Amino acid sequence: MPRSANQLRIIGGRWRGSRIVFPPLAAIRPSPDRVRETLFNWLQQPIVGARCLDLFAGSGALGLEALSRGAAHVTFVDREPQVGRHLTQTLQRLGGHDATVTVEDAQRFLLRPAQLFDIVFLDPPFDSTVLEQVAGRLQQGWLAPGAYIYVECPAERSLSTLPAQWAIHRTKHAGQVGYHLLRASDPANEVPP
Repeated sequence: MPRSANQLRIIGGRWRGSRIVFPPLAAIRPSPDRVRETLFNWLQQPIVGARCLDLFAGSGALGLEALSRGAAHVTFVDREPQVGRHLTQTLQRLGGHDATVTVEDAQRFLLRPAQLFDIVFLDPPFDSTVLEQVAGRLQQGWLAPGAYIYVECPAERSLSTLPAQWAIHRTKHAGQVGYHLLRASDPANEVPP
């Protein structure tokens, strides 16, 4: 395995250029640099001061990038204990105190009492079928009004099964990867039927 196979670098913000070495687990597929760069250009304004949820944290690339760029807090959730240790150690090394690491299945995590998040990162394993279930649970009190939801999935996958209240804000493809920024409707701005 090449030396860089389980490494990534933070692209922007206070930890720009920092290298992150993550566990060599087959399920971890970090978002490519150019995808992360585009995503965080889209989120340049909303990320500052945001409360973020990185629900399938894996390498931690998205949540760490968010903290580096000024997010107020990131909650990392991953079911693998090895990932939880990696994220805790990485945050300690970087001095990232505005974060929580939870080792738990994403769907089980969403059965807890809801907390409001401004930005949610959803990058489940490409071969999983949990995206729709997780999206449905997020609709039950987890999204702040006007929250952004980032979805990374196979390029050919349709987003039509996601909640109707999530409007596509930005969307792109990079090879086999589709990456999409959606926006939850703000109930205060909805016109009653």
